[in-house]
Amino acid sequence: MTRLLLVCFLSLVISRSVHAQSFTMEQISSYPFPTELIASPTNQAVAWAANEKGIRNIYLAQGPDFSAKRLTAFGNDDGQEISSMQFSPDGKWLVFVRGGEHGSNWDYNIGINPSQELMMPKVQIWKISLPAGKPELVGEGDEPVISPDNQTITFIKNRQVWSAALAGGSPQQLFEVKGSAHSLQWSPDGKSLAFVANRTTHSLIGVFTQGGSQIKWISPSFSRDVSPRWSPEGDRLAFVRLPGGKGEELPLLVQRHSPWEIWVADVPSGVGRKRWKSPETLRGSVPTTHGGFNLHWAADNKIVYLSYEDGWPNLYAMDAEVGPSRQLTKGNFMVEHIQLSPDGKSLVFSANTGNLAEDIDRRHIGMVSILDGSMSMVTAGEGIEAIPVVLSDLGTLAYLSADHQRPLMPTLLDLKTRTPKLIGKELLPGDFPSAFLVKPKQVVFTSSDGMKIHGQLFEKEGGPAKKPAVLFVHGGPQRQMLLGWHYGDYYSNTYAINQYLAEMGFVVLAVNFRLGIGYGYEFHKAPRTYWQGAEEYLDVKAAGEYLAGLAQVDSARIGIYGGSYGGYLTALALGKDSDLFKVGVDIHGVHNLSTRLEMPEGYEKAPDFEKAVRTAWFSSPLAYLDTWKSPVLFIHGDDDRNVQVSQTTDLVRRFEEKKMPFEYLMIPDDSHHWMKFTNLVLVNQATVDFLKKHLKP
Repeated sequence: MTRLLLVCFLSLVISRSVHAQSFTMEQISSYPFPTELIASPTNQAVAWAANEKGIRNIYLAQGPDFSAKRLTAFGNDDGQEISSMQFSPDGKWLVFVRGGEHGSNWDYNIGINPSQELMMPKVQIWKISLPAGKPELVGEGDEPVISPDNQTITFIKNRQVWSAALAGGSPQQLFEVKGSAHSLQWSPDGKSLAFVANRTTHSLIGVFTQGGSQIKWISPSFSRDVSPRWSPEGDRLAFVRLPGGKGEELPLLVQRHSPWEIWVADVPSGVGRKRWKSPETLRGSVPTTHGGFNLHWAADNKIVYLSYEDGWPNLYAMDAEVGPSRQLTKGNFMVEHIQLSPDGKSLVFSANTGNLAEDIDRRHIGMVSILDGSMSMVTAGEGIEAIPVVLSDLGTLAYLSADHQRPLMPTLLDLKTRTPKLIGKELLPGDFPSAFLVKPKQVVFTSSDGMKIHGQLFEKEGGPAKKPAVLFVHGGPQRQMLLGWHYGDYYSNTYAINQYLAEMGFVVLAVNFRLGIGYGYEFHKAPRTYWQGAEEYLDVKAAGEYLAGLAQVDSARIGIYGGSYGGYLTALALGKDSDLFKVGVDIHGVHNLSTRLEMPEGYEKAPDFEKAVRTAWFSSPLAYLDTWKSPVLFIHGDDDRNVQVSQTTDLVRRFEEKKMPFEYLMIPDDSHHWMKFTNLVLVNQATVDFLKKHLKP
C-alpha cells in the first residue's frame, strides 16, 4: 500500500512538473519588437524602431559590421509610437514621427495618452543629423516627406501642407486648399509637390510648384483620384482613379465588382488618359491586401501594380504609354510588403510560398525582375521572413526574420552567398524564454460547408491524458496566423499568449478562418460573411469541433478568445454554441452589425434593405443573448480607434439588464493595440487567468 501511494505521489509530482509555469507573462511579452525597417539610399545602413517593453527608440546599423546603435533616448513606457521613418536622399538625416496611433481606422494623427499625463501628448515630427546627432523637434505634424535636394521637410498639419527647412527654421504653411490634403510626393527634381485633396464626394490630384502662384489640378473629374506617382523624368504622373459620388441603391446582400483604373497624366498640360482598367470581375476588384494598389513607376518607363485578377494577389507591369500588362509573379501564393529596388529594376516582397508543404502558413522573401519577369525566392526553411528592403549596393537585403522560438529581428542577407546575419541579438532580454516555446503544428480540417481551413496547433508534451483546450480567433479579418512569431505587433503578442497557454497545459489552436489572407481570392472575399450572414463562423465552430475530437482534449473544457474581429467571433461563439465553448474572453469585439445599415435619406433605398438589416442583426452577437450561457470576460480600451468602445458598453448594458453574469476589464486612455506595455501585460494576464479559472488546466 505504501509503495502504491509513493508511485501515485511521484506520478502527480512528475505531471505537475511537466506543466509547471516556466516563465512569466512579462517575460514572454518582453521581446523587442522591430518596426519601420528602412535602408539608407546612399550608405550601407539600415534603421528601425524597436519597442522594448513599451519604450520605443530608433536603432541604426551601419556597414560593414552592422552593429546596432541606438539613436534616440526615449525612456518611458508612455505609448508614444514611432512611425514614418525615412532617410534623406543623401543619407545624412533621418526623420520620423513620434506619437499618434497609426494602426487606427480613424484619428491616427491625433495624440494618444495611455500613460495618463496631465496634458495630451502631441503628434510630432523629429529629425536626427547622422551619424551622431541628437534628435531635434521639428514641430507638430504627420506624414513627412523630405525633398530630393535634402533641403525641406513637407508634412501634413491640420489637413493642410506645411514645410520646414531640414537644417533648421520655423515650420510654415506651404499653401491652402479646400478639403483634406494627404499623400505628398516630391517630383524627382524637387521643384514640384504632388498631393491628394480629399473633397469627400471626390478627390483631386494637385501639383504645387515652388515659386508658382497657383495649384495645378491634374485631369480633374468627379472621381476619386489617389496614389500619385511621378515618372523618373518628372514630366508625368501615374495615379489610380476610383468612382466618386454615390451610385444607385443596388442590392446590399450581393457581391459586386469594385472598379479601379490606372491613369497617366502629362503634368505641364494637366491632361490625363486611362492607361489600364481592372477586369470587370470580382477578382478584378480593388485589392485590399498590404499596400493596396502597390503602384510604382519603375525604370524603363514601366508602371507596376498589384491585382487579384488571377485569384491571388500578384504583381503586374506595363509600359507607361502602350501595350498590355504582363504578370510578374505567378502561382498559388500571395505577395505583400512590396518594395521597389533603388535602381527601379526589380521588386522585392514577402510571400507565403517555398519548397516546404507548410510554407503557405509562413513568409519568405522573393524578388522579381520587372524587365523580364524572372522571379526567385531568396529565403527558405522553417522560419518567417518579411518586410524586405534593398540596400544601396543592390546586393544586400534587409528584412525582419523569426522562427517558432526566436522573435522578430532585423536581418541582413548577401544575395550572392545567401548568408543571413542577425542584427541586435543583444536586445533580446536574457530571461526571454525561447527554450520553453513549443513548435506549432500545421493542421488542416474541413468546415461544415466544405471549406478547407488551416490552423496552428500549440501543445506541450506530456501532461494528463485529457487536457483543456483554447481556440484563438484572429482579428482583421484580413490576417493570417503563421507557424512562428508574427511580423505584426498585435499578432506577435497573441502568439506569445498562445505559447503561454500551451506552457500552462492547454492545447491551443489558432484558426485561419475564411476572410483571412493567404489562401486566394475566394477565401479572402467569401460571400455571406460578416454582416451579410457571418458564414465565417462555420470555420470557428469547425475549429472548436476539431479540438473536441482530439484524443488528448477534454471536450467539456474548451474555451475561446480573440480580439477585434476575433472578439466579434468569440462573442458569436459564446452566444450560439455555449455547449461547445464553455468560456471566452472577448477583447474589443464588434457586437451589433445592424447599425452599419442606417435608414437611407430620401425616397430611394436598396431593394433588399429590410432583409439586409435583418441579416445583419442575426449576424450579430446581440441576437443570441438568450442562448449565451458561458462565462465571459469583456476587455476594451476606451480610446479605441478601430472598434468603438460603445460596442462593448452597449453589450455590457444588455448583460446587466438581463442579469447575466460577466467580468470586465476597462483600460482607460489606451487604444486597440495596447500602446502601453504595462497595459498589454495586464490584458494578457487577465485573459489567461480567466481561462485558467474556468477550464482548470
